[in-house]
Amino acid sequence: MQIRKTYHNVSPELLHDEIKDFAVKQGLVIDGAKLETYSLPTDSSSFVFRGTLTFRIESKAGKGEKECLRAHIVGSVKGETKVMLDIDEKLFPQEKTDALLNDLGFIFGSYEAKGGKGSSK
Repeated sequence: MQIRKTYHNVSPELLHDEIKDFAVKQGLVIDGAKLETYSLPTDSSSFVFRGTLTFRIESKAGKGEKECLRAHIVGSVKGETKVMLDIDEKLFPQEKTDALLNDLGFIFGSYEAKGGKGSSK
């Protein structure tokens, strides 16, 4: 399942950190986290951020850990920030996905662009 969201005037760094915390709250383990900064060609004092977070779920035996959630974040502090969540529904159940989205909605709901593309399967 893929979920896409667009936010206005939200720091990509803050969104990156909140997604990381909310996913860990749902029992996931951080597999990778990076956040890169790029300057705009038209204004060297403005930046675009690109972040990727990957999470896995640990098996009970400690083997066979697989990636179950990947978050892509691109945006700038002033303007739009886009998030794309790729979720393996077999490994990360719908109720945990709903809880993650509810947490994101509570914190960032007032900044979310209306009429944007929600989830796609």
